[in-house]
Amino acid sequence: MQSNDARILRGAAVVAAPVGVVATVVSTLVAGGKGLIGALVAVTVVAVFFGLGFAALMRLTQDKPQVTMMAGMLVYTVQMLLIGVFIIVFSGTTLFNSRAFALTLLVTALAWVGGQVRHSLTSKMLYVDPVPSAPANEPAHTGKSELRDET
Repeated sequence: MQSNDARILRGAAVVAAPVGVVATVVSTLVAGGKGLIGALVAVTVVAVFFGLGFAALMRLTQDKPQVTMMAGMLVYTVQMLLIGVFIIVFSGTTLFNSRAFALTLLVTALAWVGGQVRHSLTSKMLYVDPVPSAPANEPAHTGKSELRDET
C-alpha cells in the first residue's frame, strides 16, 4: 500500500469513527442494550466491509492503474449490495434493534465514504509518475545538429 493510500484509509476511519461512536451512544440511549448491540454490529460491518473493499481496490489496481475507476466503482457497488443484503437479512432479528443497526450502518457508511472523498480530494497526489525527459548529468538536446562540417 502506498503512503497516499494509507492516508486516505486513515482519513476515512478518522471521520467515520466519531460518527460511529455518536451513533452508538444515541442508539444506546434510545433503544437500550439491544440498540447498543445493533450499533456495535453496524460499526463493525462498516469497518470490515469498507476496510476490505479498500484493500481489494488497492490489490486490483496495484499493477494496473488504468483500471482504477472501473475497479473503484465495482468495489463500491459490491459494498453497497452486501450492506443492503446484510440489512435485509438482519431486519427481523431479535438479537439487536434492527432500526438502530440500520441507521448506525447508514450514517457510519456515509461518513466513511465522505472521509475517503475528502481525503482523496485534499491530498497532494501525482496523477502521473514524473520521468525526466533528459538524464540529469547530460545537457538536454536542443534539436540542432552538433556535428558540423568545417570544410
